[in-house]
Amino acid sequence: MIDSTSVRILYPLFAMFVLVAIVLLRMRSMRFAAVRSGAVSADFYRAFADGVEPEPLRVVARHYANLFEMPVLFYVGVILTFVTAHVSGWMIGLAWAYVALRYAHSFVHLTSNHVITRFALYLASAFVLALLWGTLFVRLLHT
Repeated sequence: MIDSTSVRILYPLFAMFVLVAIVLLRMRSMRFAAVRSGAVSADFYRAFADGVEPEPLRVVARHYANLFEMPVLFYVGVILTFVTAHVSGWMIGLAWAYVALRYAHSFVHLTSNHVITRFALYLASAFVLALLWGTLFVRLLHT
């Protein structure tokens, strides 16, 4: 039987899924609009060649791809925390902090795209992720 406190570490994973879904829907609607307006040929999407997407669309597409890079380490770290029964308030807090920073990063990247702010949020999320993994590693060493 899994206790309810341990399950709380999984909720941030669902929040990240929602973020990915939001960005995917935004990218999809922007791509459809670009094809409808003639800014991009539908043929471009066969192999992503013979043309260029408008910059705002490239930013969203790049951001969507980015959500499958560093966050994968987050998913694995959280699942390992759950599976190895090392869930604590600290680990849950780190998981939610990571998600909050990724939402903030997405907001900045997809609105103002202010590079310094975006980088600071990325760096902060990487630091939180390193804390999550470091804490898990230390706890596993002491098991």
